[in-house]
Amino acid sequence: MKTTILLLGFLLSVVAAFAQMDIPKPGPEHKKLDFFVGHWTSAGDMKPGPMGPGGKFTMEENTEWMDGGYFVVIHSKYSGGGMPSGTSTAYMGYDSQEKVYTYDEFNSMGEHTHSTGTVDGDTWTWLSDLKMGPQTMKGRFTMKLMPPGAYAYKFEISTDGKDWSTVMDGKDTRTK
Repeated sequence: MKTTILLLGFLLSVVAAFAQMDIPKPGPEHKKLDFFVGHWTSAGDMKPGPMGPGGKFTMEENTEWMDGGYFVVIHSKYSGGGMPSGTSTAYMGYDSQEKVYTYDEFNSMGEHTHSTGTVDGDTWTWLSDLKMGPQTMKGRFTMKLMPPGAYAYKFEISTDGKDWSTVMDGKDTRTK
């Protein structure tokens, strides 16, 4: 009984200490993600190669802030490009400890993609590792912002991180 009372007292003091802590506010890095909030349509071209036979594709995205203002949530529907139609949910944020943007996508084909990103002026660059059978490839997704509501993009892969091959390119446009 004495142990239970001590444990309960300890837990209450820990909860009280956390309740007194200031909750950090999203920083300017998080605010940069505001550009991506809204409804977007995408049209692009998938190149024939290791990702499939290629072809034109379209995508619709609804993007909104998650409560708290730290993460943007992206719900997508896509079709074409020689791939099955599908959906995905992604989370875009900023890791203030690692000083990089993060992107984690989960799609209806059972795939998960984790990327880290940097910003240089109006260009965002996202890097990832991709498993293709027994081989791991490098992925690079580049977005060139065209304010007020568009960006051109290109996705490339590489076996060594030096020589890159374009897998797809296109343009996203914010719609009202």
